[in-house]
Amino acid sequence: MRRTVLVTGASAGIGAALARTYAHQGWDLILTARREAPLKALAEELAAAHDVIATVIPEDLSDPAAPERLVADVSARRLSVDGLVNNAGFSRVTGFLDTDLAAHRAMIQVMLTAPVELSRLLLPGMIQRGFGRVLNVASLAGQMPATGGDTLYGPIKSFLIKASQGLHLETQGTGVHVTVLNPGYTLTEFHDVNGSRDQVSGAYPAWMWMDAARVARIGYQACEANRPSVTPGVMNNLMAGLARFLPDSLALRMVANHAKRLERL
Repeated sequence: MRRTVLVTGASAGIGAALARTYAHQGWDLILTARREAPLKALAEELAAAHDVIATVIPEDLSDPAAPERLVADVSARRLSVDGLVNNAGFSRVTGFLDTDLAAHRAMIQVMLTAPVELSRLLLPGMIQRGFGRVLNVASLAGQMPATGGDTLYGPIKSFLIKASQGLHLETQGTGVHVTVLNPGYTLTEFHDVNGSRDQVSGAYPAWMWMDAARVARIGYQACEANRPSVTPGVMNNLMAGLARFLPDSLALRMVANHAKRLERL
């Protein structure tokens, strides 16, 4: 039986890597993001390489109407969504007060509200059919104290981690797997989009960075195994563990030093 996965934020980075991973496993694809051209290029690549059907539906998830419009478009095409990858990203590293309110609203809409709405819209069908996969892409930042400069990013990812864990519990025994993937230092086009490529590349040694394709494979395997959460990489797990057990004041100083290295404080 053919399965179809909807991947948001699929035009580049971890989203594109996840699309490639699912295609390699034989899943048909629905690819969405704001930029149509890279989506079409990726769809053509994966359809040719893996003999899958790759459907492109450009959508801007910063629009509050986008999740319902996207699901309606999928339904109009008579496509059944068996998997959902919530990966769409948004970031501002200019500081809370130097970022306008419209950008804050858009960030919350893309990274928090849209995953909740898409999950709520698509999970009932998965449960009814007795099969489904939801992979939410959060971040190591969601397991750490929040940092200055990108003040809302970590808290939003923390929300996504907790919400994913709750959904994982709610869907037990239904045939639906819900997993949250928490990438750490993974160099992608995301850093080019938010203008932080030079800072992040120079802030930490090369051995700390992971390849997007490897992160995607780890996330896919964890979701298939129905693990509630996965953080790729030994160093990333070590940092998450330190953040849990260190006193709050010390952990906060640690992430403040991180923000300073990235020139955000």
